[in-house]
Amino acid sequence: MNLAARRTTELGLLVLGTMFVVGAYLLATLPEDSKIPTTVGPFLGIIVGLPLAAHVAVRRLAPQADGMLLPLASLLNGLGYVFVVRLDEAKERPAGLAGLQSVWMILGVAAFIATLVFVRDARKLERYRYTAGLAGIVLLLLPLLPVIGSTKYGSRIWVELGPVNFQPGEFAKLALAAFFAGYLVEKRELLAINRAFGPFSLPDPKHLGPVLIAWAVALVVMVLERDLGSSLLFFTLFLVLLWVATERASYLAVGVLLFTGGAYLAFNIFSHVQERVDTWLDPWGKEKGYQVVQAAFAFADGGLTGTGLNLGVPLNIPVVESDFIFAAIGEELGLLGATGVLVGFLLMIGAGLRTAQQTDNDYERLLATGLTTLLGFQAFIIMAGVVRLLPLTGVTLPFISYGGSSLLANWVLLALLLRISHDAAERQTERVAAGQLTEVG
Repeated sequence: MNLAARRTTELGLLVLGTMFVVGAYLLATLPEDSKIPTTVGPFLGIIVGLPLAAHVAVRRLAPQADGMLLPLASLLNGLGYVFVVRLDEAKERPAGLAGLQSVWMILGVAAFIATLVFVRDARKLERYRYTAGLAGIVLLLLPLLPVIGSTKYGSRIWVELGPVNFQPGEFAKLALAAFFAGYLVEKRELLAINRAFGPFSLPDPKHLGPVLIAWAVALVVMVLERDLGSSLLFFTLFLVLLWVATERASYLAVGVLLFTGGAYLAFNIFSHVQERVDTWLDPWGKEKGYQVVQAAFAFADGGLTGTGLNLGVPLNIPVVESDFIFAAIGEELGLLGATGVLVGFLLMIGAGLRTAQQTDNDYERLLATGLTTLLGFQAFIIMAGVVRLLPLTGVTLPFISYGGSSLLANWVLLALLLRISHDAAERQTERVAAGQLTEVG
């Protein structure tokens, strides 16, 4: 597909997604007297203007990038914004979440454009792998500091600096993905060496240091910060990249055994871990299980096609705008709407993995794989927690849930994927052109 056709297809998909979001907004906010809401103007400015600005940036800065990623992210982000607006306006005392989310969306797209402007070659990030690794660990452990660290909803994952509060773990994941990709490119030959231990072929113990460090940090996050979601996401990121870099399934086995052993130890030592697992297995009649039970009722009320936008009662679920927004979607859009969200994430994962497959650079391939893993696994563990497939975690649903830290980090993640996709396609085009010139010569 030529450049013009790819960007035209992207623009067409953006228009289709925007039409859907605008229609959903009107259905969710249309009053009984059927007059057009006064807020439709600012909403259109955000929901139409931001994707258009992002598209223009991609057209100018990464014209050969994949044409699916931006429309899918914009559609999910727009749908999430509609539900944040709907939930905020339905409260007796609106908390102003809709206005704050619009600000975060603007900042997110600004960060997206800035990333495309300043990261002109993703391969150069490999030079700063150890700096990124140090920054990632510092950010991940920052909430444990006594003055600025803050506990909300049972997890110590927040940092408060005056009036500003954010989750540094969202940005730590990006830094750690850049570090892991660079480290594994450098050490993959050594890490790929296995030794025979009886009937088993396992990694050399002296090369298991990275796995053990990742295991220890994951346990620190899970135990001290009470954040099962981030520890799962962090450890999964490392194992997936280790497996892709070395092509040794034994690392997966060792990693899973280490995490399982650590989780079992934490379960037997720490009461809050026991409480989380107990609530997962049997939430009925328990105070901590109230959210999960109400989410189950919401999905049941939604059925196949949903109650309709603005016709459900998602406010029965505490903190529905962030951790449980998927339940609100399931109630008002039904199984079809929830499945649509799932398909949207699956298509983004497919596009991200296709980007990783198409690049000829090892660092870019691992970085694209890691970024896609972050996006896909984070979406999976929060949706699985809402439907009780896994214990509930404190992570957000990417691009959909209310939250500034998550939105900013995911827009930067998207920009990095598009940069890698563009660079890979550009190098391939140059090779084809060079080959044609050689044949002509």
